[in-house]
Amino acid sequence: MHNGLDVLLLIAILTSLSMLASSRLRTCIRLISLQGVVVGILPLFLTGPSHSALGITYAVASVASRGVLFPWVLSRAQRQANVRREVEPYVGYGPSLMFGAGALALSAWLSSRLPLPDPAPSPFALTVALFLGLTGLFMTISRKKAISQVLGYLLLENGIFAFGVLFVRHQPLLVELGVLLDIFAAVFVMGVAISHISREFDHIDADRLSSLRD
Repeated sequence: MHNGLDVLLLIAILTSLSMLASSRLRTCIRLISLQGVVVGILPLFLTGPSHSALGITYAVASVASRGVLFPWVLSRAQRQANVRREVEPYVGYGPSLMFGAGALALSAWLSSRLPLPDPAPSPFALTVALFLGLTGLFMTISRKKAISQVLGYLLLENGIFAFGVLFVRHQPLLVELGVLLDIFAAVFVMGVAISHISREFDHIDADRLSSLRD
């Protein structure tokens, strides 16, 4: 079980680093879709060889929303806004990738210092959960395009979800479904907002919206 779980966690790390280094929004949407599938099937690695019907249903719902539905909404918003690249982010792609490497090292250090009530299902589980959260937060505040910021939000939420699934085993499923409902509503609201911003202002640069105050 650990070998398969470690492969999934490695894919989650690589997709996050690739998103930090890519300016193409379509590529980033595909990467977040792949990561959504990876994160969505994590519950199957915690229920043992005989998967329960509830665990399978939970995994299917997570994969359908994170790997299919949310990326589809963002792809539709990206096509409507007719924007293909994040041209001038607040932080360049080289420094962003360096931040990703530093965040991975910091996450590994923190995971070795944090006490856990239960043994981790993988020695890399906490590192990856923290790393996804840090890179998602960084991407949210270091990009100008609204779509890129939503991608960062999804990346951050994947980290929170991974932490909850892998470590908070005694929490009721209703709590996790509540988090999923929050991200579902947020992505749809942002998709509608991006479409309206693009229609009215011919761009989706969030920093330029400050001019509306004047």
